[in-house]
Amino acid sequence: MPVRVQEVPILPLRNLVLFPQMMAPLSVVVESSMALVEEVAQTGGILGFLTQKDPEEENPGPDDLHEVGTVGTILKALKFPDGGQRVLVQGIQRFRRRRTLALEPYIVVEAEVLEEGTPDESSEMMARSLVEKFRRFQAQTASLPPEVETVINSIDRPGRLADFVASNLSLPPAAVQEVLEILDLNERLDKVLWMMNRELAYLDISEDIQKQVQFAMDKNQREYYLKEQLRVIRRELGELDVMSDEIEEFRKRIRKARMPAEVAKEAKRELDRMARIHPEAAEYTVARTYLDWLVSLPWKKVTRDNPNFTRVQKILDEDHFGLEKVKERIVEYLAVRKLKADTKGPIICFLGPPGVGKTSLGKSIARALGRKFERISLGGIRDEAEIRGHRRTYIGAMPGRIIKAIKRCGTRNPVFMLDEIDKVGTDFRGDPASALLEVLDPEQNNTFTDHYLDVPFDLSQVMFIATANVLDPVPSALKDRMEVIELPGYIEEDKVSIAMDYLIPKQLTEHGLSTDLVEVSPEAIREIIRHYTSEAGVRGMERCLARIFRKVAKQVALKNRARKIVTGENLEAYLGPIEYFSDIAERVDIPGIAIGLAWTAAGGDILFIEASKMKGKKIFKITGQLGDVMRESAEAALTYLRANARHLGIDPDIFDSLDIHVHVPAGAIPKDGPSAGVTLLTALTSLMGGQVVRSDLAMTGEITLRGKVLPVGGVKEKVLAARRVGIREVVLPARNRKDLIDIPEQLQEGMTFHFVENVDEVLTLALGATVGPPESAE
Repeated sequence: MPVRVQEVPILPLRNLVLFPQMMAPLSVVVESSMALVEEVAQTGGILGFLTQKDPEEENPGPDDLHEVGTVGTILKALKFPDGGQRVLVQGIQRFRRRRTLALEPYIVVEAEVLEEGTPDESSEMMARSLVEKFRRFQAQTASLPPEVETVINSIDRPGRLADFVASNLSLPPAAVQEVLEILDLNERLDKVLWMMNRELAYLDISEDIQKQVQFAMDKNQREYYLKEQLRVIRRELGELDVMSDEIEEFRKRIRKARMPAEVAKEAKRELDRMARIHPEAAEYTVARTYLDWLVSLPWKKVTRDNPNFTRVQKILDEDHFGLEKVKERIVEYLAVRKLKADTKGPIICFLGPPGVGKTSLGKSIARALGRKFERISLGGIRDEAEIRGHRRTYIGAMPGRIIKAIKRCGTRNPVFMLDEIDKVGTDFRGDPASALLEVLDPEQNNTFTDHYLDVPFDLSQVMFIATANVLDPVPSALKDRMEVIELPGYIEEDKVSIAMDYLIPKQLTEHGLSTDLVEVSPEAIREIIRHYTSEAGVRGMERCLARIFRKVAKQVALKNRARKIVTGENLEAYLGPIEYFSDIAERVDIPGIAIGLAWTAAGGDILFIEASKMKGKKIFKITGQLGDVMRESAEAALTYLRANARHLGIDPDIFDSLDIHVHVPAGAIPKDGPSAGVTLLTALTSLMGGQVVRSDLAMTGEITLRGKVLPVGGVKEKVLAARRVGIREVVLPARNRKDLIDIPEQLQEGMTFHFVENVDEVLTLALGATVGPPESAE
């Protein structure tokens, strides 16, 4: 007979073995399993059911599952408000897993469908014997419903009969799995008959036990009777000693864990409850898992901070260039910690564009302090239970990520990196950002309560470090709990130093090269920065270096071991044609174009604002995917221009016969904010007056209808952007003069800053003409 083979997606089962023709309800809470159930329920296809070897495994792989299972189908699927699913499934036929084909998004295997043998006279006789014994078993136990009698009478196949009886006995999953794996009918029936005889003997012993303890029972001794009955059962089964050893082991671990008194009381209460449960009951496993979590947590274990300030500073300098504010803050924390040992851990948020070293800085801080490091990625999290855990009433409940990370690192004062805190989402399963309020509040996190543990755990000694690209999506209550430290983009000189001191040695090691085989000159690094990357950080530059070293490695592998020197002149041979070039002078060569400065999540950037006019009916059109605030800035600029046209040398009546169109290029990128006000006014004034704006001047600032220039944010990033494209003169609001203190002196060298209070000064600088005072609208 040919072997039938097909590809089957796998749904792992815990504490359940599914037989052919058997229907069973399942609760599904694991994300990969829920995705599989939704897909199969929609397509009506089949899937394979394999029982886990260890029911405690949260994310089982192929090696954690048995080889033989049942292919089946989903009869009905229901979703619950908490995100879980309830499905009714039915088995069809046995199969054996031959090999694994895929692991993501769920396990897919190559399945060999298994055929069972043909019944003979011997199997028919054993089947009749099994039916008789099962009826006796049903009569002696109250755990089976009356409908079982009808089903057992309707089964005419010995193999199906053996499966049905095995599934209705109180057997551990491992024993039921043995029955599933037996293909020979006589052998399977013999196995189930043996199990049936054992269960009948157990029932006989149970009746004897009831007679032994009956004399001691009355209305006030019910609890004693139940305990005595359980003790006698365990003694008869030989399980009393094994279970007693496990209970005693947990008592020792509870004492050694040095839990707070409240937690120890809860642990002992749960242990006493566990001692009264049969080891094969599901409740026993739940209680054991819960206790294992409690005794495994580091309730008192801490690591000692590095007291040597000089060494801490040295480690931070070894790993990161610059970032003096961050390094100073860490040393300050150590100083306070030295004076007051029980000080609470700081809660810091690193704010900056991608690639400036926020995440790697957290690892460096942990290494400098001598603490364990744990990174928790919050990007895309939408379920509150990810932070606080699931309550133990749910099947497969587990603690949240915070407690899991504490257990992994084995100490209660690690450095926790809460990465991408601005990417946290929310949906019907709760708001993770709200759950973080307790975690990140120094006044509350000393009693953080995970839903699964349901006892307080002290997080006050943890150093929490969050990272974000922008703070706007972060709820204000959460922002208020964090000390925000901005990490602005790097200037060209910084990037060159980072490349020469950090990135090149790192990439040489990763590509198996050395300085004897390749050298990258500082001039080549500058060319990469100017013409192959456009970023605030250094990730793009590191990728370019990796491309260079891959080409060198290829040549070395081809026996060309001559030393390669990468310079600005031969860089194109490694990276291809330049990708970025400055076209500012060419773009600002007609009236109506001005250069602005903008702040984005990726750092500072320059912004070209273009204005055009045509004959029309006073229509003012604004394009470039602009937000409401930026549109209002454009309207305010036009209003000011019309109100003061005469003093700006423009005919006031000309606006009545013109349509004006303002466009901000890069139309696919959303833009918003008031800081482009002065640039919009300059572009409109240039358009109406016929004067070309200077191409070596960039500007930023909010305007009012009275012509005042108001301060803006992100000054350092904007100045960096201007310097990056070669602009050396910048117009800033006068009240932003204080922000120059955040700009390094080497960045200010060669730059000219014009601080203005009204738009007249801006127009004089940009258009090279003197304008009169603002005119009041008549």
